Amino acid sequence: MLPTLRVATFNIHKGLTSFNARLALHDQREMIRNLQADVVFLQEVQDEHHGNGLRFKHWPAAGQTHFLADACGPNYAYGKNAVYPGGHHGNAVLSRFPILQSTTHDISAHEIEQRGLLHCEIAIEGWPQTLHCICVHLGLLARWRFKQFGALRDYIHAVIPEDAPLVIAGDFNDWRLSAGHQVMDGLNMREVFEHAHGKPARSFPSMFPLFRLDRIYVRGFNIHSAHVHGGPRTALTSDHAALSAVLEKR
Repeated sequence: MLPTLRVATFNIHKGLTSFNARLALHDQREMIRNLQADVVFLQEVQDEHHGNGLRFKHWPAAGQTHFLADACGPNYAYGKNAVYPGGHHGNAVLSRFPILQSTTHDISAHEIEQRGLLHCEIAIEGWPQTLHCICVHLGLLARWRFKQFGALRDYIHAVIPEDAPLVIAGDFNDWRLSAGHQVMDGLNMREVFEHAHGKPARSFPSMFPLFRLDRIYVRGFNIHSAHVHGGPRTALTSDHAALSAVLEKR
């Protein structure tokens, strides 16, 4: 059995630096590679955009998910959330291990914002059960997030076995720390930074992180460590810091 599992989450800001000044996707791929994670949860992956494809010389023709995938492993899934003239963006999961199936579930709370969760089922050699991974990016307004937390909770109850190992990670936008416990009540989940350091991690803005927007929740694991990957170098790649955690299967 795999002794530990390393997971990471990163909002890549559509592959661009803050204020969309330049293409940062190549730096982001190198950063993801350096995280050495087994499973990576990505948000704001702009898998197609005709305008940016013309604007930036090294925009990947095959899409951002495919471009970033080899930084983690050969397996990946993309969940389209927001669709607009010329392109779309959403969530993605990269994995060292086979992704048996993936599903995108719409959790939009308002027509202004298109939001979804990406659910992947991953096979890890030696594990008696598959690993369930959910990548999310929740809304900007508290009342929208409240509905989305409820939709997330209902989805888990309906689809994922109660004893299955589960990781939920992404950008929750819950900077007031007001909604997280509401959805996790009854799901038997722990937030890795809250467990390791007392509070969720400061992850935004990446240069000097102040707000606790990004989270990693787990079930069926012991938490070995949790780290924030921010600072000046990260600020050159995205407006969010990346988070990682080392987990041990119970």
